[in-house]
Amino acid sequence: MNAPALSLSDLVVERVGFGIFVLDREMNVLMWNRFMQDHSGLAAEKVVGRPIFDNFPELPRAWLSRKLESVFQLGSFAFSSWEQRPYLFRFDHDRPITGGVDFMQQDCTFMPLTREREVVAVCVTVSDVTHVSIVQREREEAVAKLQEYADRDGLTGIANRRFFEARLSDEYTRWQRYGGDLSVLLFDLDHFKTINDQFGHVVGDGVLREMAQRVADVVRVEDTFGRFGGEEFALLLPGTPLGVAMQVAEKIRHTIGDAPVDVQGVSVPVTASVGGAAARAGVPTYEVLINEADAALYSAKRQGRNRSIAFA
Repeated sequence: MNAPALSLSDLVVERVGFGIFVLDREMNVLMWNRFMQDHSGLAAEKVVGRPIFDNFPELPRAWLSRKLESVFQLGSFAFSSWEQRPYLFRFDHDRPITGGVDFMQQDCTFMPLTREREVVAVCVTVSDVTHVSIVQREREEAVAKLQEYADRDGLTGIANRRFFEARLSDEYTRWQRYGGDLSVLLFDLDHFKTINDQFGHVVGDGVLREMAQRVADVVRVEDTFGRFGGEEFALLLPGTPLGVAMQVAEKIRHTIGDAPVDVQGVSVPVTASVGGAAARAGVPTYEVLINEADAALYSAKRQGRNRSIAFA
């Protein structure tokens, strides 16, 4: 005896390119289409008539139960995006492993099935959005990298002036609101023009990169170290009183000047002058704080260079 022919609606359900399954209130599977069979490896006769968790104990039981109960109670559609929950079922995907996802990324829709105005079951659709998720992640990573490049100085790799001032503005606003301590150091390399004139700009650039790396290696994670332009640099020290900041200034000065910089086979002696200032009552803006640190820096230069001076 021949098996009964499938209706057109049955054929559509079987052949569509997304998963369809139906659950009753006790979480028993009432329908399981070809997509679900192919990706789970379980035929409909192995799944239908049994609680969904019997074959898929790894499913998020509490979350899925809440989602289904809301549909039964409210009689309205519900939706879950891969951005909220990357997947419901741990199905393999056919994208390259370089995509950075372990399982098929899925959007799920929960549709009430009613009889005489009562929700008797919920139809769940599972859409494969792995490609979309990979493209979006790649786009977000590209944007993040572009943002990072926009915040970084091209020569030294540390923060640029725009990013430094944005961080200083944020920290200054926080200081105005909550108080505490906040200090800024400005420093530059002594007689840097002479280094460029004597050894050339390639060596000069190498000196700047090496100096930036030396300082970056000794500052705290919570500090912001940036290049202001040319041979001038800045260090933002949240939660740091001026006295401690000037100890940091001396540490930086010695980090820079205690050993010459070797670039292109040339040993270049380098020293630095440092000026420091701290937020306090009467300093109305962060720009004033920068100006005070800058004044202290030039005082250090006038007094002979290779020294640290605090604004007073």
